[in-house]
Amino acid sequence: MAAQERKDDPGPSVKDPELYEKLRDEGNSKEKAARIANAAARDSRSEVGERGGSSQAYEDWTVEELRGRAAELDVEGRSSMTKDELIEALRHH
Repeated sequence: MAAQERKDDPGPSVKDPELYEKLRDEGNSKEKAARIANAAARDSRSEVGERGGSSQAYEDWTVEELRGRAAELDVEGRSSMTKDELIEALRHH
């Protein structure tokens, strides 16, 4: 294994491996890190950062709204999660 290669090497589908590794080191899921890294490679890192938009903090959402968002992201076990668990799952999806 090369010095820079990691056990969780994202493979050729990730277009910006450096950003992917940084996002993984920050605790982001593989899926989220790959999605952001590929968007940054396609457009630019600054455009991706600006694109984020704004939304209320998850703490201000109702459990129903959180479950709806979790359903959009196909978070497993969402129907039995508490509000805090939903927030944690959404932040790390």
